[in-house]
Amino acid sequence: MKIERVTGRLSLRRTIETGTEEQRRAVQNIIHDVRTHGDTALKMYTEKFDQVTLDSLLVSESEIEAAYKEISAEMLAILREAAANIRDYHERQKRESWMTTKEDGTILGQKITPLDAVGLYVPGGTAAYPSSVLMNVIPAQVAGVKRIVIVSPPNKQGTLPAGVLVAAHELGVKEIYKVGGAQAIAALAYGTETIQPVDKIFGPGNIYVALAKREVFGQVAIDMIAGPSEIVVLADETAKANEIAADLLSQAEHDERASSILVTPSMKLAIEVANEVQKQLETLPRKAIAAASIAQYGAIYVTDTLEEAIAVVNELAPEHLEIMASEPMHLLGQIRHAGAIFLGRFSSEPVGDYFAGPNHVLPTNGTARFSSGLSVDEFVKKSSIILYSEQALQEHGAKIAAFARLEGLEAHARAVEERFK
Repeated sequence: MKIERVTGRLSLRRTIETGTEEQRRAVQNIIHDVRTHGDTALKMYTEKFDQVTLDSLLVSESEIEAAYKEISAEMLAILREAAANIRDYHERQKRESWMTTKEDGTILGQKITPLDAVGLYVPGGTAAYPSSVLMNVIPAQVAGVKRIVIVSPPNKQGTLPAGVLVAAHELGVKEIYKVGGAQAIAALAYGTETIQPVDKIFGPGNIYVALAKREVFGQVAIDMIAGPSEIVVLADETAKANEIAADLLSQAEHDERASSILVTPSMKLAIEVANEVQKQLETLPRKAIAAASIAQYGAIYVTDTLEEAIAVVNELAPEHLEIMASEPMHLLGQIRHAGAIFLGRFSSEPVGDYFAGPNHVLPTNGTARFSSGLSVDEFVKKSSIILYSEQALQEHGAKIAAFARLEGLEAHARAVEERFK
């Protein structure tokens, strides 16, 4: 890993991918085809991109049963325990509708209503992601969403990974479709003969999925445009190089574009971590992916002081931040920008990815400066409640009419004054 002394602002600034013009046109054509030809287009693109011909898009009961036979009893118990932890955490995020009554009889409030239907995109490709199922479905269920749809690209055998199917079935999801890519996003947004449209789409994917989500935004809501995974480790001289290296590589193996960064005031630790990363890379099954990630987007920034290191972290605004220092809790208050914060050497990032309970769907590309991780709030909408009393309107009507006339909206003013004639 390259080591860089930091004396001012960082030169590193990751940009959100917008795709090429050719990619955008391809996505627009796919969406048009799905809107026009429905299931026929979905099956055609599945055959083209996934090299499999499907008779049915909907996952069958027999496929679910086969998936359970692939999962050990031990793994099933772990999955269930993780789901319970995630549900417990998200139950604490629930909002309640509320109303308040003023002395003049006015009633004001807020009504919390779950979305009617949401769609979850589960990526395929080089890995299977049952954890994505848990992290997206559970907060939707806690929020009270009644219809949850999962879409995911099938493998060459025309099935989905066993872990994904078991996780979905454990949570009671009935609609699981074997379709991926931009065509799946189009189906969720506009509907086909088989897949009814949803109100909001969640989940990461490749550049074509990201571009499709951009295209359909407005027809439906979307969660975010997810970028490659990121980890930043903030460490002092007390941290252990082998543990930091392992955590950096845990993100590097996700994707060749993933970003793994150490920020420390200790040059000794920086050198040890750089050496340890190269050593641990040699035995990784996904060595090629992790090595490319480290070469392109890995870095070690060395500052003069711990305070300067914290400033670098806040500038990076990482998706995942680990604080591996002698007193990590003492530093927490100084962190302003991070999607999730892991405190101490026993809070390795995968603890949050799979088991602890907080959501692992987090802001990337520095967007932790202004956004948060996935929560129950993303699956509800909030309606204001206003019941103005006659007394209140008598008292404030003239002020409201005056405000309306300030904006040149005479009809607004008259709508209030009409009550007093």
